[in-house]
Parts: sequence; C-alpha cells; structure tokens
Amino acid sequence: MPRYSRDSAFLNIPYDDRYANLYFAFIAGLCAFGLEPRATLEIATGERRLDRIFDLMTSCHYSFHDLSRVQIDRVAPRTPRFNMPFELGVLLGWRKTQRRTTHTWFVFESENRRLQKSLSDLDGTDPLIHDGTVRGVFRELSNALVKSRYRPELPHMNRIYRHIKTASPLILRAVGSRSLFGARVFQQLVVLAMDYAERTIPRD
Repeated sequence: MPRYSRDSAFLNIPYDDRYANLYFAFIAGLCAFGLEPRATLEIATGERRLDRIFDLMTSCHYSFHDLSRVQIDRVAPRTPRFNMPFELGVLLGWRKTQRRTTHTWFVFESENRRLQKSLSDLDGTDPLIHDGTVRGVFRELSNALVKSRYRPELPHMNRIYRHIKTASPLILRAVGSRSLFGARVFQQLVVLAMDYAERTIPRD
C-alpha cells in the first residue's frame, strides 16, 4: 500500500496516568485520520522551551486542545493544570496576528457547559465533549474532522487504539521508561499507530 502525505496535528492534553486511555485514543484517532500527532513531549526541558513549543505548535496544520483537566491534583503543592489553556492562549494570540494561516484549532472538554465557567473568554466557541471516554474522543474527532478526505470508522480507530495500548508495555521496557509521557515513548506510539493505520485502513 503506498504511503500518503500527512498533515501534522499539535496535541495539547494532560500528561498523567489517569489520562492514559484518552492519550492512546487521541494518538490512534489522529493517525486514523491521516494526521501525524506532535506534542510538547518531544521538547526537552530547558532554555527557550516556550519558544520551541510555539514553533512546534504554529508549524502544525491542526491543533487539538483538551481543557477538561480543571481539578486540583493530589501531589503537594496541590494545583490545577494551567499548561493546556496557556498553550491555547499562545496559539490564539498568534492567530490574531496572522492575516493568512491555514491553522485550524479545536477545543475538547469532558463535561457540557463547564468551559463557559472555566474559560468564559471562549464564549462563542463550541467545545467538543468527549465525556472522558475513548469512544467519546473518537466521536468528537470524527465531528471535528468531518471534512477530512480520510473517513475512518469507529472499528478502525478502536483497532489502532488496542494495538498501541497492547504494545505500550513493550515500548516502555524497550526504551527503559516507566512513564508513557516521555519523548521516545510518544514517538514510538505515533510511529506504530501511523504504520498500523496505513496498513489496515482503506484509502481512496
């Protein structure tokens, strides 16, 4: 099967074990739609990190921002997560300065009407509500990308999801990591999902 060209998609999501299934789902779903997921996980901590995040985010054709993690975490000092709304704000500031850009962005949430309270400045933007479920992520990615030339069905996305989730312990052992949210693990999951999508999903 010939390889097809991919647009890149910036993935702005929480990085913690409670989110792992949705992490797999976003990777699987985006790859099923012929997109290449990119994330700040690829960027080393250090000097000019924000500049590198900005360059990565604005180089992508799409961005997907999940603002559902509004709870205070359990680790002291207990705090909410600000990275996701901050990165969305950086992107929207950049978009306002661009006369011509093809970048398309989407906001995801897990609960109806919560975004109007947590980030009321986005009034007028309809978030995609995934209900905190894998099936919900696939459903809302399909709604977001309804104009895509790729039309994967739910079973296609589920197969990719199961494939990379099953492989993830082997990937962790191979790279010597305990966390799914590392650069090498993320890259391996993306490569595996893209390869599986290309081999199993019919393309026009």
